[in-house]
Amino acid sequence: MARRRASHRKRLNCYAEPMSWLANLVNWHTLWMQAGKILLAYLLALPVGWEREQTEHSVGVRTFPLVAMAACGYVLMADTIAGPDVAARSRIIQGLTTGIGFIGGGAILQSRGNVHGTATAASIWNTGVVGAAVAESHYEIAVILAVMNLITLRLLIPLKTRLGSNTRQAPR
Repeated sequence: MARRRASHRKRLNCYAEPMSWLANLVNWHTLWMQAGKILLAYLLALPVGWEREQTEHSVGVRTFPLVAMAACGYVLMADTIAGPDVAARSRIIQGLTTGIGFIGGGAILQSRGNVHGTATAASIWNTGVVGAAVAESHYEIAVILAVMNLITLRLLIPLKTRLGSNTRQAPR
């Protein structure tokens, strides 16, 4: 009987050993922590994307979460690549800011002397900061930025409408 158990353990061990390289390759704690941060960045950006989608803007429910996840991912990578070098981390974040500005610039349209899409562009930029804040474990900043962005887009519409109607009635 003892011989059979030893044989059984040996067979089980042969299946575990080939996969041991995976345990050495991946730090599971780090993987789950970073996956959680990327998911949180996604979830914080989703309501803003949903709001933009509902108001029929060209950028919406897909773009905003992708920007937040990418920003979070870049800042997480900066931690790995640059380590404690503050100047290197700063350059990575500067490049990220420029890239997000480029995406936001694509959301701005000009037609008949009017400019449209600046709130969407600013929201894209803000969403990038949300992702970066999550990556740096500044969750309070990420939540505040996400909530304030949504409040600005939803609750300030009546004020914008009122201000817009006042400027149209002004003599030229």
